[in-house]
Amino acid sequence: MSSDERPTLAAPDDDPYLWLEDIEGKHALEFVERQSRLTLEKFGGARFAADRDELAAIYDRPDNIPYVTRRGGLLYNVWKDAKNPRGLWRRTTLEEFRKPHPEWDILLDVDRLAADEGKDWLLSWTHAPPEAASRAIVGLSRGGSDAAMLREFDLEAKRFVADGFVLPEAKSGAEWADADTLLLSSALGEGMATSSGYARTVRLWRRGEPVEQAPVVFDAPADHMAVYCGGDRTGPLPRFWFTDRIDFFNLHVWLGDATGGRTRLDLPTDIWLEAQRDWLAVKLRSAWTVAGTTYAADSVIGISLSAFLAGDRRFTVIFEPGARRALQGFLWTADRLILSILDDLRPVFEICTPAADGWAHQRLQGLPEIGVVDAWRFDVHEAESNGDMLANIQDPLTPPSLMLIEQVGSPTLLKQAPKTFSADGLVITQHEAVSVDGERIPYVQVGPTTETGDAPVYMTAYGGFGLAVKPYYSSALGKLWLERGGTTVQANIRGGGEFGTRWHDAGRHAGKRLSHDDFAAVAADLVRRGVTRPGRIAAEGGSNGGILITNMLTRYPERFGALFCTIPLIDMRRYTRLLAGASWIAEYGDPDKPEEWDWLKTYSAYHAAKPGQHYPPILIATTKRDDRVHPGHARKMTAKLQAMGYEAYLYEAAAGGHGFGKDNQERATFIALGHTFLREKIGWIDGNS
Repeated sequence: MSSDERPTLAAPDDDPYLWLEDIEGKHALEFVERQSRLTLEKFGGARFAADRDELAAIYDRPDNIPYVTRRGGLLYNVWKDAKNPRGLWRRTTLEEFRKPHPEWDILLDVDRLAADEGKDWLLSWTHAPPEAASRAIVGLSRGGSDAAMLREFDLEAKRFVADGFVLPEAKSGAEWADADTLLLSSALGEGMATSSGYARTVRLWRRGEPVEQAPVVFDAPADHMAVYCGGDRTGPLPRFWFTDRIDFFNLHVWLGDATGGRTRLDLPTDIWLEAQRDWLAVKLRSAWTVAGTTYAADSVIGISLSAFLAGDRRFTVIFEPGARRALQGFLWTADRLILSILDDLRPVFEICTPAADGWAHQRLQGLPEIGVVDAWRFDVHEAESNGDMLANIQDPLTPPSLMLIEQVGSPTLLKQAPKTFSADGLVITQHEAVSVDGERIPYVQVGPTTETGDAPVYMTAYGGFGLAVKPYYSSALGKLWLERGGTTVQANIRGGGEFGTRWHDAGRHAGKRLSHDDFAAVAADLVRRGVTRPGRIAAEGGSNGGILITNMLTRYPERFGALFCTIPLIDMRRYTRLLAGASWIAEYGDPDKPEEWDWLKTYSAYHAAKPGQHYPPILIATTKRDDRVHPGHARKMTAKLQAMGYEAYLYEAAAGGHGFGKDNQERATFIALGHTFLREKIGWIDGNS
């Protein structure tokens, strides 16, 4: 056997490219720098530069929507543009925000902070208690990684607290117990991390106390995924929810106080849970029989929290699923439970109001029944919520509108995003392909009204973790593909959550291979319908979608002209040993178990790739600062493909975390490079064949 073929399905552990897993290793970095330079030399010409600059200018537009959250009556936002590439953390009032050009109170200039401290800082997250407190915990990451340094910030003085809480870089979270105490969930410290690299403990960290002396008040086994703690001020006294996340889809939940006193809730592990005041809502992943009643999988049930803690198990069914009707999420706002539903891919929002004699139901009015609608609580904290919500409304040809829904009344327009590409002559249509087992796979197509049989098509999908993909407005696709006469397709393959747990489970574990069949079926359907031909289909997928794209390379190469694989997961033999990989076993399986490796190897394209095939050209792109999906996946796949003589390219950005760049310019570079590659390799440049 030629060494160029390694690793193989027959010898999966004979891997000659392990050295590329050393993220900062000298030889690995030399490989990455050489590969990225060659990729930019090949595809980084004048057309790429123009696309990059045009896209960056769109991302930096002053009339883009500044998305906000409310706390203490003030609206907070992180804003990035050409003058502030790392971002400004700022705030204003609702009255001011309604104006075309609101005045902002700048809290933190991240660019100035990075320059002053000589660090590649980005603002990851902020957290302040719901009371009118002047302190917040700020998470600062290097280059956009998940791991962050925690620092205490004074919101009134607009500076970091000199003697405040400071925690070195780690994957961490913090909840305020009181003004001088944090409930810290952090992987920092000996024995504090799970095998997935997330926090294993919650510690009670008092002001002025070394973090290593902070007592552990909650913990979980190291082979569980993570623990975290959330504060809740909606009850008569402050209370805290402690969560032991066993894996991605299972958890144990305790209700307690800051000192660690707590009660475990007697519920199934595969649930979503939301509580407010004396009400508890639970979404079931599988059927549950309790107190003589069986509640269906994917239903939502509710009960008085105090009654539940006292032993009552007489739930009320709040939501019942259908074959193509599934809950996407739910939240509380001012004693109302808002359900986000996809009903045959149409957005529906229901308002459920609990009472002792039953739950009242009404539909949230004034929202469109087609397109994409996302709605969420305006206030960060439930305890401050007066019922106001924000909604974002859009479709692939209509830019977002940010709406304010006051007291679940009729939506009013707050901000309108600009049109960033011409949609003249374009239409949105919905279709279904038939997969290998007869399942109908929906997809949304956007493009010209007339089919030529030779359309340059951009395809994408995700198909994992029960996440539904929706047809959002995309400036990049609009400007770099649609406006030039191309067609875009987004497929709702199995593994997603569009139609509930059944749809997710069908594309999970061994079924992941089936979700890839779904995507290939959509590609074939485009040809069958006379939209295009295989050599004109370009496909992109990222993260979990990296498995998808590399399986199109090895399993269905004849159906595509070019592939763009971003921040990808690829090596299914070693993924659990790389960064956060162990946390995804519930989605894919455990390669250390022979019976599960039997199915994992069927979609480990890193091992399945072999010489002598007609693989389409592929660009694999990642970031060095991705501490979620290890950049070694992209590096190793590129090296193996090149060793076998295939046309494979690598681009690795220096920063960006599990994303496309740390600022708008880097994000535009990443995307424009990918589109330049795809257009060239399907023979479509500047809108011409």
